[in-house]
Amino acid sequence: MSISIALFQPEIAQNTGSLIRLTTCLATKLHIIHPTGFEFSDKGLKRAGLDYIVKQNIIEHDSFEEFEKWRKQQNKRLILLTTKAKQSPYEISFKKNDIILLGRESSGVPDYVAQKADIKTRIPMAKQMRSLNVAITGALVLAEAMRQTGGFLDLT
Repeated sequence: MSISIALFQPEIAQNTGSLIRLTTCLATKLHIIHPTGFEFSDKGLKRAGLDYIVKQNIIEHDSFEEFEKWRKQQNKRLILLTTKAKQSPYEISFKKNDIILLGRESSGVPDYVAQKADIKTRIPMAKQMRSLNVAITGALVLAEAMRQTGGFLDLT
């Protein structure tokens, strides 16, 4: 078991491609919760994901409800990254079976999705700033989660 990332209805192919590359390089899984705001295909992702697309074990879910049903069956904790949270991911104790959920680039996740999260967290940043790019946020939190759970040791 390892930490994984889930994207809720991603809108920008380049961000999704960057996260495919990240999760491939760090040997984690990437869950895509449909629908996407772009053609979800090798062609639609090739520019950002390069040749990593075919190597990554991407798990697709037709809806959040399907994802949530699967997640509960697998007994996985859901960690939501949201600008509405107060707690920092650097204050959380991650577990190896956690799923880090990233919302849409334009609007995050709707309330019904946020309510399902076991933990809500926000990257600390300068007060006048609203948010980071979704791929950068995913990388920061995934790295912290892997550091805490020994995930980097599995890569060496």
